[in-house]
Amino acid sequence: MQREVHDCVSFLLIRGEEVLLEKRKLTKVVDPGLMAIPGGHVEAGETLEQALHREVVEELTVTPIAYFPLCTLYHPTTELQRLHYYVVSDWTGELSAQEAEAVIWTSLHEPDAATVEADNIALAEYRRVILPLLKEQC
Repeated sequence: MQREVHDCVSFLLIRGEEVLLEKRKLTKVVDPGLMAIPGGHVEAGETLEQALHREVVEELTVTPIAYFPLCTLYHPTTELQRLHYYVVSDWTGELSAQEAEAVIWTSLHEPDAATVEADNIALAEYRRVILPLLKEQC
């Protein structure tokens, strides 16, 4: 049996050695109450980058100005999601949680910071690939 795949973007806002996670509202259909990397669905006709910009503004009221793709992972929930993870290292505006119960800055080095398995894999990928590159530049 083949399930329909829903494309989504997820974004790791990085501030020094911290990443921004959201505590999802209990009223959410997907992953209620969990700690997760913020994100949302790609709408029909949107590119991944257009969805990234729209979702960051909708979720956090900031505009990404420096970002790059990290990885793509599947997340089986009430639907099968294909999560396209982006690292957002710079943005403009003041952070404000619009769709989450709360947003929390969390250490990048905490192995199970999120309660969504795919998010923890993406965070591990950031630590494995990006952190060594950043250390080389210093």
